[in-house]
Amino acid sequence: MGRLPIHFFLEDISYTLKQKALVRNWIKNTIVEEGFKLRELNFIFCNDDYLLSINQQYLNHDTYTDIITFDNSGEEDRTIVADIFISIDRLRENALMFNVTERDELHRVMIHGTLHLLGYADKGGEAKALMTEKENQYLLKRFF
Repeated sequence: MGRLPIHFFLEDISYTLKQKALVRNWIKNTIVEEGFKLRELNFIFCNDDYLLSINQQYLNHDTYTDIITFDNSGEEDRTIVADIFISIDRLRENALMFNVTERDELHRVMIHGTLHLLGYADKGGEAKALMTEKENQYLLKRFF
């Protein structure tokens, strides 16, 4: 089997993602288990300022955030094509605030963005509860 079409990039930050192959498999397995196909998924790790500029430019939000997901998928064939931007600055602050490891917070944010691509929302109490339940379900399926 060739390399999975999940890629990791850095913008304006130095960061090392550990266990890339295992992360790729975990994300791909999540996508397949939810009945989707994976064409291409890019995770772009960046700093607060980089993600703030994207938030302002594309979403007209003038706030810091930990993640922005751009879904370029075709709805007709349930094939995932997307870019997920993650602020490592926000991630580190949130890990401290929630008293979790940086690695666990990173994985929660990565699966959160992936679940958005699979049709899950996080606005409103019921949707947010389902999103958290799904995050927890797939976080338990990590093999690393």
